[in-house]
Amino acid sequence: MDIRKLQRAIVDGLEDVKAQDIRVFNTEHLSPLFERVIVASGTSNRQTKALASSVRDSVKSRGMPVMRTEGEDNGEWIIVDCGAAVVHVMQPAIRQYYNLEEIWGDKAVKMKMGADGAALKSLPKAAPARSAPAKKAGAKKVPARKAPAKKAPARKGTPSRGAAPASVRGPAKKAVAKKAPPRRKA
Repeated sequence: MDIRKLQRAIVDGLEDVKAQDIRVFNTEHLSPLFERVIVASGTSNRQTKALASSVRDSVKSRGMPVMRTEGEDNGEWIIVDCGAAVVHVMQPAIRQYYNLEEIWGDKAVKMKMGADGAALKSLPKAAPARSAPAKKAGAKKVPARKAPAKKAPARKGTPSRGAAPASVRGPAKKAVAKKAPPRRKA
């Protein structure tokens, strides 16, 4: 049996009933029991049951076996065992609590999703950091604009050119002990 055909059948069954946040993980290195773990969310008990049923029908219609299904009586977390792949259909709160992506998700499988062809990026929770964008060849550097130079505060008692009026400058400080000598008129 080809694992790629099986995972396509499972994902198609999940998409038929509008599963949310479908993730496919390669688990060959973690367990000898199965090669893929597929995790998906349904918004209600009714939808999770419909998702599990759709997965079973899709896999069986392509001539592949479904070993067992568990959890359909409750509907919060349903496991569909398809031999080489195990499907976990969960409600969002249950999925967040058990966080299966942390357990099984170190090797994500990328595959095309749905009719629109949007790529499934099945990444583990801690996504790798992005590198800095590459520089274009021959691009000129534009010098940064310098901030205007700060002017030294004006001396008390001497008006400066362009000084703001007293009402804008704020409260004046009181002069300390010394008086300036009187100015002579010329």
